[in-house]
Amino acid sequence: MANLEKGSKKLLNAWAFYDWANSVYTLTIASSIFPIFYSALFVSQVEKTVPAFGMVFKSTALITYVTAFTFLVVAFTSPILSGIADYVGNKKSFMKFFCYVGGIGCIGLYYFSLDHIHLSLLFYFMGLIGYWGSLVFYNSYLPDIAYPEQQDSISAKGFSLGYIGSVILLLLNLAMVMKPSWFGFDVGTTQEDKDLASLEAMRVAFITVGLWWILFSQYTFYILPKGVSNGHKVTKAVVFNGLKELKLVWNQLKQNLRLKRYLVAFFVFSMAVQTIMLVAVYFGEEEILWGDSDAKTQGLIVSILVIQLVAVLGAILTSRASSKFGNIKTLIVINFIWMSLCVYAYFMKTPVQFYIAASLVGLVMGGIQALARSTYSKFLPETDDTTSYFSFYDVAEKIGIVIGMVIFATIDQITGSMRNAILFLFIFFFVGIVLLYRVPKESK
Repeated sequence: MANLEKGSKKLLNAWAFYDWANSVYTLTIASSIFPIFYSALFVSQVEKTVPAFGMVFKSTALITYVTAFTFLVVAFTSPILSGIADYVGNKKSFMKFFCYVGGIGCIGLYYFSLDHIHLSLLFYFMGLIGYWGSLVFYNSYLPDIAYPEQQDSISAKGFSLGYIGSVILLLLNLAMVMKPSWFGFDVGTTQEDKDLASLEAMRVAFITVGLWWILFSQYTFYILPKGVSNGHKVTKAVVFNGLKELKLVWNQLKQNLRLKRYLVAFFVFSMAVQTIMLVAVYFGEEEILWGDSDAKTQGLIVSILVIQLVAVLGAILTSRASSKFGNIKTLIVINFIWMSLCVYAYFMKTPVQFYIAASLVGLVMGGIQALARSTYSKFLPETDDTTSYFSFYDVAEKIGIVIGMVIFATIDQITGSMRNAILFLFIFFFVGIVLLYRVPKESK
């Protein structure tokens, strides 16, 4: 298809539509159905352990370690791959590759089993790296297809489309899991038969995510330009150019005290925020007294939907608070709330207490991510190379996730309790608050 002009409505809508395609991964696989499915595989075990990679892991610790490793791979490869894509001019090919890797990984989760744990974890790894890898190139398209005054609105439209699409598929998947007989699954006569039918419905749900992601992305791939093709060949210098740019940003940060101190504070508190968001459902599944399996499944997914809905309100309230009190003061208050949540989570046991926690998480989750990024943007020096600064920001965030997840998994593995691990994250929010207080009001 002939390339559309930058800023054209059709081009912008096609870009935003990829959010509709890929957001089903985060809501169904990362946040709800897969954590429930994974935990259900260990329901007959008392200790909930699994042998893998020559060791015996606690179930939740293993999946947390694999998640951390995936983010480590993304952190180190994304600046290299995005640099190559920009230089050669074929970012759509990279975006397609990661989309298909992720979609195939989701479909492969249908075969996830403890008997073939290494292959199963490979499919999980493919889904996760496919999502985050394609996102690198998806985001990098924004300045190519939209003018600065269009970028906020079309980015918000993408977010809205992603939310609507992912909730639609999640509700369908939830109906499949809760009422498997409606969809032709053999529920049998006993509770064990019904649980097996629900488990099979979850496996089919993974296929729906992969197909949804791959099929709906085709419209985006059809409309988006390939990139600025220039006939350049990939050389050793090009491969490491992205890493060199990150090093240049780091050297420039040393001369900007406010930005440097803020980035350090962000690195610390984001480490804890992202970890909690990634392990929340596993925590709820293992540590909350739900009653039966149906109540657990329904309760966890309702909690996810509550978080999604309240997050929108949280983003609005945070935006208003930051405009009235300032970004840093607002971030300090939000970190205090997160810190209190860590203590609250350590003691909560009932579904009602978990719903309260989910509401509060949604309230502060919706605001802290948007405010953290916009604060970083405000503190940037006058420069034409904002891409390198945000690439540095994204890498810092990913490495923070790796460290946070590894610490969480290690405490979970050693102590045998996710409660101890989540309480430990209290320290990161406390240190984050102290570091935020040290951020100068004026640029120095």
